[in-house]
Amino acid sequence: MMTARHILLLGTAIPLAVSLAACGGGGGVNSTPTPAPLAPPPPPPPPPPPSTNFDTAEYRQSNAAVSSKAISAYQAGATGTGITAAVVDSGINPALSEFAGKISTASADLAGTRPMADEDGHGTAVAAIIGAVKNDSGMHGVAFNSTLLIAKTDEPGSCTNTSGPVDQQGCQHPDSAIARGVDLARTNQARVINISLGGSAAGGVLRAAIDRATAQGIVIVISAGNDAAATPDPLAQIALDPVARGLVIIAGALDANDALASFSNQAGGAQAQYLTALGSRVVTVNENGALIQFSGTSASAPVISGAVALLAQAFPNLTGRQIVDLLFNSARDLGTAGDDATYGQGALDLARAFQPQGQTSLAGSMTPVSIASNATMSPAMGDAAKAGTAQSIMLDGYGRAYVLDLARTLSPGARPRALAPALAQGGRQLAAAGRALAFSVSVTDGGRGTRMLLTREEAELARATAGFVASRIAPRTEFALGFHTSAGTIAAALKGKREPAFLVAEAPTRGLGFERQTRSAVAVRHQLADLGIMVTAETGSALLYDPAEAVRLRGDYGRHGYDRISLGLDGRLGKLALGVEASRLGEKETVLGARFGPALGGNGATSWFLDVDAAFDLGRGWQLGGTLRQGITRAPLGTLRSNAFGFDAIKIGVFDGNDRVALRMAQPLRIVSGGLRLTLPENYDYRTGITTYAVRRLGLSPVGQQIDLEASYARPLGPGWLTTNLFYRQDPGNLWYAPDDIGVALRFGMDF
Repeated sequence: MMTARHILLLGTAIPLAVSLAACGGGGGVNSTPTPAPLAPPPPPPPPPPPSTNFDTAEYRQSNAAVSSKAISAYQAGATGTGITAAVVDSGINPALSEFAGKISTASADLAGTRPMADEDGHGTAVAAIIGAVKNDSGMHGVAFNSTLLIAKTDEPGSCTNTSGPVDQQGCQHPDSAIARGVDLARTNQARVINISLGGSAAGGVLRAAIDRATAQGIVIVISAGNDAAATPDPLAQIALDPVARGLVIIAGALDANDALASFSNQAGGAQAQYLTALGSRVVTVNENGALIQFSGTSASAPVISGAVALLAQAFPNLTGRQIVDLLFNSARDLGTAGDDATYGQGALDLARAFQPQGQTSLAGSMTPVSIASNATMSPAMGDAAKAGTAQSIMLDGYGRAYVLDLARTLSPGARPRALAPALAQGGRQLAAAGRALAFSVSVTDGGRGTRMLLTREEAELARATAGFVASRIAPRTEFALGFHTSAGTIAAALKGKREPAFLVAEAPTRGLGFERQTRSAVAVRHQLADLGIMVTAETGSALLYDPAEAVRLRGDYGRHGYDRISLGLDGRLGKLALGVEASRLGEKETVLGARFGPALGGNGATSWFLDVDAAFDLGRGWQLGGTLRQGITRAPLGTLRSNAFGFDAIKIGVFDGNDRVALRMAQPLRIVSGGLRLTLPENYDYRTGITTYAVRRLGLSPVGQQIDLEASYARPLGPGWLTTNLFYRQDPGNLWYAPDDIGVALRFGMDF
């Protein structure tokens, strides 16, 4: 039986006449044994430059590395160090400076007893694409610090043969020699074997050698062939043989425009194992050390082999099968969406391959963690995501370790809405009051436009949006029940207190640090001589815009329940009115309106607030007032302290006896100190799987400080009131980077 022979898959090799320029891409960041930083959104400050500059003129000329975005691996610390890549080919010129100190001593001529010299230049060109040294001259390989194990398998004398049938001219590689090369790689712990050869299908000897290599987890990369055929070369189709175990990659060739090169065989029925990389005019060196442009699937295969070496170094936990799977899953899609018979899995993309893939979790646990958003903050926390760090080690779906700064994964959420919601609360209000009963309800129509009167037909379509009913249940005791109305509103009604007509600058005692929608409220007030005693309770939903949930919620706000109960005392000392109130806020799904993921301890909190307010009547229609709130919140992993304050000045009778002007300066509820105390993994050992931990403090006090300034002027006009409001908000939502907010509103209302 004749021994099968295989030939070099050389398309073209021409001298490099002009300098090639390209730029490398960024991407995921990772290293081993110590993971390197990952930079998730929102964008953190620019990272410090790497200690080594990889974006050099040499790199930009190394278009194999540039096209595969290998700079992402270099910046993560992966250069191929400690990884052996085997090259089954026509040998190498070991005297070239590109290979100084890089060739394994186990390298051998497996088809004769010759020196390692490369008669054809094919093997040298292929080896350089994988591992030519980085020396600031010419070009460098994709994995420039890898060790090259050279298996010289060309039949003696064949490379110089120019007579006889065309398919027998040039380098011939017997199955037996290739098989010995595969075995040599296996016994010397190579992680990848590059076979840039083609020809007849693998015979039994070679199949057995490939079987042994894949059983040991070695990745094999074989050229697809240069016949412009619809299917890969017969030798490459060993990838579909059970002995391949999914570890054989068929390498197709791309041109500089990410299109399949005109000479490259397509994926055909082997699309599940077919991956493309640059294979047209790839810059490398020939056997004399001269720069050349090398074309063929022989050139695209070593690009992929170099990528395997980089991943093997960066992530020592990865098996060969996982490396192949990772390259396929991270490939850039080309041609028809998904796998296809032309491009197979797509194009090699190391930037994506070095990014976390699949479900991510904290090292040493199954606690899920996101690289993008692990919390959506509330306005009380504002831009706290910009202050401090909380570095942790996370593992992706392949068990690869990355450093993740959890502080950079806190989403600030939406800025609190101001003028539009306040104006939207207008509608129509119906109210009636007697000596022992008061009733108020606001209505909106059923989408038929706003009219001044409510007809019978409109009444049937109308929807009650808010209201309350109050009744005196004893001579000194009053009771009120509200729906879609806050406890503060009905409490003010029971006190007979008329709030100034502010639209934006909310009273500090009304806010809870987040936007909310009240469902129901109840208040009971008892007058004891000059002292009023008030008990209120309220239930509702915190409104939270979570970017991660925006699609599911169709852009709407998420709603998370809360309940609040309070006890207050109020009274007067001459012209001075004083009040004090203590309240408890309970949340099951939020922390002061924020949502935290499992990595940050989850949700649920209890808050206690103490409010003190005072108002002084200066006479002649002048009144001054002030309010202070102090709060403490206990969350699963930390304690937060907050405050709010406001100052009012009111003048009744400015131009006549009935008009009034009011000024307010207020700070809504804001975290002033405290945060989460997190026990996070700080180091992870790939070899043992042991995780070590450290305590990190994640501060939740924002840098920004929202201050609201608002002026209101109101006067009677005909049958109603004309009111003008001018407001200014500094750092809305406690976001220092948010533009200041200014607005004006003109309203007219009538009583019926």
